[in-house]
Amino acid sequence: MSSLIEIDNASLKFRIYRDPSPTLKDLVVNTLARGRRRAPVSEFYALKNIELNIQGGERLGVIGLNGAGKSTLLKMIVGIYPPQTGRLVVQGRVTPMIEIGTGFDVELSGRENIYINGGILGYSRPEMKLREQAIIEFSELGEFIDLPVKYYSTGMYGRLAFSIATMIDPDILLVDEIFSAGDAHFVKKGTQRMLELFKTSQIVVYVSHSLDQIRELCNRVIVLHKGEIVKVGDPGEMTNYYINQIVNSSSF
Repeated sequence: MSSLIEIDNASLKFRIYRDPSPTLKDLVVNTLARGRRRAPVSEFYALKNIELNIQGGERLGVIGLNGAGKSTLLKMIVGIYPPQTGRLVVQGRVTPMIEIGTGFDVELSGRENIYINGGILGYSRPEMKLREQAIIEFSELGEFIDLPVKYYSTGMYGRLAFSIATMIDPDILLVDEIFSAGDAHFVKKGTQRMLELFKTSQIVVYVSHSLDQIRELCNRVIVLHKGEIVKVGDPGEMTNYYINQIVNSSSF
Protein backbone atom coordinates (compact mmCIF):
# COMPACT_ATOMS: atom_id res chain seq x y z
CA MET A 1 0.00 0.00 0.00
CA SER A 2 1.42 3.35 -1.03
CA SER A 3 1.65 6.13 1.53
CA LEU A 4 -0.83 8.97 1.53
CA ILE A 5 -1.81 12.02 3.58
CA GLU A 6 -5.20 13.62 2.95
CA ILE A 7 -6.34 16.67 4.91
CA ASP A 8 -9.82 17.89 4.06
CA ASN A 9 -10.96 21.27 5.46
CA ALA A 10 -9.32 20.56 8.82
CA SER A 11 -9.20 23.16 11.57
CA LEU A 12 -7.69 23.23 15.05
CA LYS A 13 -8.29 25.77 17.79
CA PHE A 14 -6.19 26.41 20.88
CA ARG A 15 -7.39 28.01 24.08
CA ILE A 16 -5.71 30.77 26.08
CA TYR A 17 -6.55 30.82 29.78
CA ARG A 18 -6.39 34.06 31.73
CA ASP A 19 -5.20 34.18 35.32
CA PRO A 20 -8.28 33.26 37.43
CA SER A 21 -7.02 35.54 40.24
CA PRO A 22 -7.49 39.14 39.02
CA THR A 23 -5.01 41.80 40.11
CA LEU A 24 -6.06 45.09 41.68
CA LYS A 25 -5.51 46.70 38.28
CA ASP A 26 -7.92 44.19 36.67
CA LEU A 27 -10.60 44.96 39.28
CA VAL A 28 -10.26 48.71 38.74
CA VAL A 29 -10.40 48.33 34.94
CA ASN A 30 -13.48 46.09 35.18
CA THR A 31 -15.20 48.57 37.50
CA LEU A 32 -14.50 51.51 35.19
CA ALA A 33 -15.78 49.44 32.28
CA ARG A 34 -19.19 49.32 33.99
CA GLY A 35 -18.78 45.81 35.27
CA ARG A 36 -17.84 44.24 31.95
CA ARG A 37 -15.37 41.44 32.42
CA ARG A 38 -13.15 39.83 29.84
CA ALA A 39 -13.85 36.17 29.19
CA PRO A 40 -11.49 33.95 31.24
CA VAL A 41 -10.88 31.82 28.14
CA SER A 42 -10.23 32.89 24.57
CA GLU A 43 -9.68 30.79 21.47
CA PHE A 44 -7.66 31.20 18.30
CA TYR A 45 -7.16 29.13 15.16
CA ALA A 46 -3.82 27.34 15.20
CA LEU A 47 -4.79 25.82 11.83
CA LYS A 48 -7.77 26.88 9.74
CA ASN A 49 -9.47 25.16 6.78
CA ILE A 50 -6.39 23.15 5.79
CA GLU A 51 -6.76 21.41 2.41
CA LEU A 52 -3.79 19.23 1.51
CA ASN A 53 -3.17 16.02 -0.43
CA ILE A 54 0.30 14.47 -0.28
CA GLN A 55 1.11 11.44 -2.46
CA GLY A 56 3.98 8.97 -2.43
CA GLY A 57 7.15 10.46 -3.90
CA GLU A 58 6.48 13.97 -2.61
CA ARG A 59 8.93 15.99 -0.54
CA LEU A 60 6.73 18.76 0.78
CA GLY A 61 8.34 21.85 2.27
CA VAL A 62 6.45 23.93 4.82
CA ILE A 63 7.50 27.56 5.33
CA GLY A 64 6.11 30.46 7.32
CA LEU A 65 6.84 32.93 10.08
CA ASN A 66 7.19 31.86 13.70
CA GLY A 67 3.72 31.00 15.00
CA ALA A 68 2.29 30.35 11.53
CA GLY A 69 1.29 26.79 12.46
CA LYS A 70 4.12 24.80 10.85
CA SER A 71 4.99 22.54 13.79
CA THR A 72 1.31 22.27 14.69
CA LEU A 73 0.58 20.92 11.21
CA LEU A 74 3.15 18.13 11.71
CA LYS A 75 1.69 17.34 15.13
CA MET A 76 -1.78 17.14 13.62
CA ILE A 77 -0.58 14.68 10.96
CA VAL A 78 1.09 12.43 13.54
CA GLY A 79 -1.99 12.55 15.79
CA ILE A 80 -0.77 14.64 18.72
CA TYR A 81 -3.40 17.30 17.92
CA PRO A 82 -6.33 15.68 16.08
CA PRO A 83 -8.33 18.17 13.98
CA GLN A 84 -11.50 19.42 15.70
CA THR A 85 -13.28 19.82 12.38
CA GLY A 86 -12.64 18.36 8.96
CA ARG A 87 -11.00 15.08 8.02
CA LEU A 88 -7.48 13.64 8.25
CA VAL A 89 -6.44 10.36 6.57
CA VAL A 90 -2.90 8.98 6.89
CA GLN A 91 -1.76 5.76 5.19
CA GLY A 92 1.69 4.44 6.10
CA ARG A 93 3.97 4.31 9.12
CA VAL A 94 4.69 7.84 10.32
CA THR A 95 8.06 8.70 11.86
CA PRO A 96 8.06 12.15 13.47
CA MET A 97 11.34 14.02 13.86
CA ILE A 98 9.65 16.54 16.15
CA GLU A 99 11.13 17.55 19.50
CA ILE A 100 13.10 14.31 19.58
CA GLY A 101 14.11 13.06 22.99
CA THR A 102 11.08 14.47 24.79
CA GLY A 103 10.03 10.94 25.74
CA PHE A 104 13.25 10.16 27.60
CA ASP A 105 13.09 9.02 31.22
CA VAL A 106 16.14 10.80 32.65
CA GLU A 107 16.38 8.38 35.58
CA LEU A 108 16.98 5.45 33.21
CA SER A 109 20.08 4.66 31.19
CA GLY A 110 20.60 5.53 27.57
CA ARG A 111 20.22 1.85 26.66
CA GLU A 112 16.86 1.61 28.44
CA ASN A 113 15.69 4.78 26.73
CA ILE A 114 16.43 3.20 23.35
CA TYR A 115 13.58 0.78 23.99
CA ILE A 116 11.26 3.40 25.50
CA ASN A 117 11.66 5.74 22.54
CA GLY A 118 11.43 2.86 20.11
CA GLY A 119 8.06 1.99 21.60
CA ILE A 120 6.91 5.60 21.19
CA LEU A 121 7.88 5.38 17.52
CA GLY A 122 5.82 2.22 17.14
CA TYR A 123 8.56 -0.43 17.20
CA SER A 124 8.46 -3.61 19.26
CA ARG A 125 11.19 -4.61 21.72
CA PRO A 126 12.54 -7.33 19.35
CA GLU A 127 12.68 -4.75 16.54
CA MET A 128 14.62 -2.35 18.74
CA LYS A 129 16.92 -5.16 19.86
CA LEU A 130 17.99 -5.53 16.25
CA ARG A 131 18.75 -1.80 16.09
CA GLU A 132 20.31 -1.36 19.54
CA GLN A 133 23.98 -1.79 18.65
CA ALA A 134 23.72 0.35 15.52
CA ILE A 135 22.11 3.14 17.57
CA ILE A 136 24.86 2.97 20.20
CA GLU A 137 27.58 3.06 17.56
CA PHE A 138 26.03 5.94 15.64
CA SER A 139 25.55 8.00 18.82
CA GLU A 140 29.22 7.45 19.75
CA LEU A 141 28.26 7.16 23.43
CA GLY A 142 30.27 3.99 24.06
CA GLU A 143 30.29 2.99 27.74
CA PHE A 144 28.16 6.02 28.62
CA ILE A 145 25.14 4.22 27.12
CA ASP A 146 24.55 2.56 30.51
CA LEU A 147 24.74 5.84 32.45
CA PRO A 148 21.45 7.47 33.53
CA VAL A 149 20.44 10.08 30.95
CA LYS A 150 20.21 12.79 33.65
CA TYR A 151 24.02 12.84 33.70
CA TYR A 152 24.34 13.38 29.93
CA SER A 153 25.55 16.64 28.48
CA THR A 154 23.26 18.42 26.03
CA GLY A 155 25.33 17.06 23.16
CA MET A 156 25.20 13.47 24.41
CA TYR A 157 21.44 13.73 24.95
CA GLY A 158 20.93 15.10 21.45
CA ARG A 159 23.14 12.45 19.82
CA LEU A 160 21.23 9.61 21.46
CA ALA A 161 17.82 11.09 20.63
CA PHE A 162 18.82 11.66 17.01
CA SER A 163 20.35 8.20 16.64
CA ILE A 164 17.18 6.50 17.91
CA ALA A 165 14.84 8.63 15.79
CA THR A 166 16.75 8.01 12.56
CA MET A 167 17.45 4.30 12.96
CA ILE A 168 14.12 3.50 11.38
CA ASP A 169 12.47 2.66 8.06
CA PRO A 170 9.76 5.30 7.64
CA ASP A 171 6.99 5.38 5.10
CA ILE A 172 6.17 8.98 6.04
CA LEU A 173 8.88 11.18 7.54
CA LEU A 174 7.93 14.39 9.34
CA VAL A 175 10.87 16.69 10.05
CA ASP A 176 10.91 19.92 12.04
CA GLU A 177 14.30 21.37 11.05
CA ILE A 178 17.28 19.17 10.20
CA PHE A 179 19.46 18.08 13.12
CA SER A 180 22.01 20.74 14.04
CA ALA A 181 23.05 20.06 17.65
CA GLY A 182 26.47 18.81 18.69
CA ASP A 183 29.98 19.15 17.33
CA ALA A 184 30.81 19.68 13.67
CA HIS A 185 31.70 16.03 13.15
CA PHE A 186 28.35 14.75 14.38
CA VAL A 187 26.38 17.48 12.59
CA LYS A 188 27.95 16.37 9.30
CA LYS A 189 27.23 12.71 10.01
CA GLY A 190 23.68 13.51 11.17
CA THR A 191 22.93 15.60 8.10
CA GLN A 192 24.08 12.76 5.84
CA ARG A 193 21.78 10.36 7.71
CA MET A 194 18.83 12.73 7.22
CA LEU A 195 19.53 12.97 3.49
CA GLU A 196 19.48 9.17 3.28
CA LEU A 197 16.11 9.09 5.05
CA PHE A 198 14.78 11.70 2.65
CA LYS A 199 15.66 9.40 -0.25
CA THR A 200 14.19 6.21 1.22
CA SER A 201 10.94 7.59 2.68
CA GLN A 202 7.83 7.50 0.50
CA ILE A 203 6.66 10.90 1.77
CA VAL A 204 8.63 13.67 3.50
CA VAL A 205 7.04 16.73 5.09
CA TYR A 206 9.84 19.14 6.00
CA VAL A 207 9.50 22.29 8.11
CA SER A 208 12.45 24.65 7.93
CA HIS A 209 13.48 28.29 8.11
CA SER A 210 16.32 27.52 5.69
CA LEU A 211 14.93 28.47 2.30
CA ASP A 212 18.05 27.11 0.60
CA GLN A 213 17.36 23.65 2.08
CA ILE A 214 13.69 23.92 1.11
CA ARG A 215 14.62 24.65 -2.50
CA GLU A 216 17.24 21.89 -2.56
CA LEU A 217 15.31 19.08 -0.84
CA CYS A 218 11.63 19.64 -1.70
CA ASN A 219 9.59 19.24 -4.89
CA ARG A 220 6.51 21.12 -3.61
CA VAL A 221 6.09 23.84 -0.98
CA ILE A 222 3.21 25.29 1.01
CA VAL A 223 3.29 28.72 2.63
CA LEU A 224 1.52 28.91 6.00
CA HIS A 225 0.43 32.25 7.45
CA LYS A 226 -1.61 32.69 10.61
CA GLY A 227 -2.71 29.06 10.50
CA GLU A 228 -3.83 29.05 6.85
CA ILE A 229 -2.27 27.77 3.64
CA VAL A 230 -1.97 30.90 1.52
CA LYS A 231 0.07 29.51 -1.37
CA VAL A 232 1.10 26.13 -2.81
CA GLY A 233 3.49 25.40 -5.64
CA ASP A 234 7.03 25.15 -6.99
CA PRO A 235 9.79 25.60 -4.34
CA GLY A 236 11.45 28.50 -6.12
CA GLU A 237 8.20 30.37 -6.69
CA MET A 238 6.94 29.74 -3.15
CA THR A 239 10.14 30.89 -1.42
CA ASN A 240 10.15 34.07 -3.52
CA TYR A 241 6.49 34.66 -2.67
CA TYR A 242 7.20 34.08 1.02
CA ILE A 243 10.06 36.59 1.05
CA ASN A 244 8.30 39.27 -0.98
CA GLN A 245 4.71 38.97 0.24
CA ILE A 246 5.12 37.91 3.87
CA VAL A 247 8.62 38.50 5.23
CA ASN A 248 9.00 41.91 3.54
CA SER A 249 5.35 42.96 3.79
CA SER A 250 3.90 44.42 6.96
CA SER A 251 0.42 44.73 5.44
CA PHE A 252 -0.16 41.03 4.64
